[in-house]
Amino acid sequence: MPVALFALTLSAFAIGTTEFVIVGLVPTIAQDLGVSLPSAGLLVSLYALGVAVGAPVLTALTGRWNRKHLLLALMALFVLGNLLAWRAPGYGSLILARVLTGLAHGVFFSIGSTIATGLVAREKEASAIAIMFTGLTVALVTGVPLGTFIGQSLGWRATFLVVSLLGVLALLGSALLVPRNLKQPAPARLGQQLAVLAQPRLLLVYAITAIGYGGTFIAFTYLAAILEQETGFAADTVSLLLLVYGVSVAVGNLWGGRLADRLGPVRALNIVFAGLALVLLVFTFSAGHPWAAVLTLLLWGAFAFGNVPGLQLYVVQLAGRYSPRAVDLASGLNIAAFNLGIALGAWLGGLVVERGGLMQTPWIGALVVLVALLLTRLSGALDARGDALPAPRTR
Repeated sequence: MPVALFALTLSAFAIGTTEFVIVGLVPTIAQDLGVSLPSAGLLVSLYALGVAVGAPVLTALTGRWNRKHLLLALMALFVLGNLLAWRAPGYGSLILARVLTGLAHGVFFSIGSTIATGLVAREKEASAIAIMFTGLTVALVTGVPLGTFIGQSLGWRATFLVVSLLGVLALLGSALLVPRNLKQPAPARLGQQLAVLAQPRLLLVYAITAIGYGGTFIAFTYLAAILEQETGFAADTVSLLLLVYGVSVAVGNLWGGRLADRLGPVRALNIVFAGLALVLLVFTFSAGHPWAAVLTLLLWGAFAFGNVPGLQLYVVQLAGRYSPRAVDLASGLNIAAFNLGIALGAWLGGLVVERGGLMQTPWIGALVVLVALLLTRLSGALDARGDALPAPRTR
C-alpha cells in the first residue's frame, strides 16, 4: 500500500479522537463551564450535525478544488477548530469550535475515500478505504481513553490542544506524502452534483448505511450499562472490555475491507450484516453469562465495523456509474448517512430502554440490521438486472 495512505490514516486518527473523546469529557466540561449535563451533551450532537451538513454541502461546493489542496485546507480547518476549543472562553464559543471541526470531518471522509481508492489498483480499493478508516478505529482504542485521561488530569482544554497537535502532524504528513496529481472527476456544476439525490440506486445504499450501521448503535449505546447491570462486571472491568471491543473493531474493519476486495461489496455486506444480526441476537442470551458475553463482544466488534469499507466502496462504484461527476459528493452523503444512523440508533435505543429495558436492545438491533440485509440483497438483485459493477482486476 502507498505510504500516502498512512498520512490519511493519521488524519482519520486525529479526527476520530476529537469526535469520540468528548463523550468522556462531558461531565468535566459541564462542571467547568457551569452548564447542565444535557447541555454539555449537545456538543456531541452538534458535532454530528456539522458532519452531516459538511459532508454533502461542502463537498459539493469544493468539487473544483484540487484534491490535495482541499485535503490540506480541511486539516488546517480541523486544527483551527481544536485550537478554538482549547481557548474557548465559554459554552457558545465551544459549540462554534465543535461545529467547525465537524465540517472538516464530513468533507475529509468523503474525499478521503476517493483519494484512497485513487492511490491503489482496483482490486485493492476496499482495503485502501479500510486502512484509512483504521485511523478512526484506532482512535476508539487508544486516542479516546488517552484523551479522556488527559482531560481529567490536566483539564479538558489540554485534550483539544493535544488533538490539534495531532492535526498538525497529519497536515504535514499529507503535505509531504500525498501526491499532487490525484485523479479527479471533471468539475461539475452544483446542480449536477446535487442530482445525486435524485438517483434511486444511491438513495437505496444510503438507506442501507443508515439502517445497517444504526442498528448496532441501538444496543451499543447502552453496552456499558448492560455489562454492569446485566452481566455483573465492575466499572473498571467494563472499561477494559470496551478497550478490547475497540481492538476487535479495528481488526473487523480490515477484515471487511479484504472481504469486499475479494468478493465485491454486495456479497461482503451480505455476510457482514448476516453475522452482525446473529451476534446481536446471541448477545440477548449470552449477556447474562460473563465469559459468553466477552466472546460475543469480540465477535460483535469484528462485525460492527466490517461493513464500513464495503458500504463506502459500493457508493463510490455506483456513483461512478450513475453520477460520475459527483463521486465525492456521493461519498460525502454516505458519511452523512453513517452519522444519521448513529443518531437514530441511539435515539431508538433510548426508547427501547425506557419502555422495555436494557436487554430488549440487542434483539431489536438485530431486527434492524436484518432490514439492512434485505435491502442489500435487493440492491444486489438490481445490479444483476443492469450492468454489472466493474470486476476486480488481476495483475
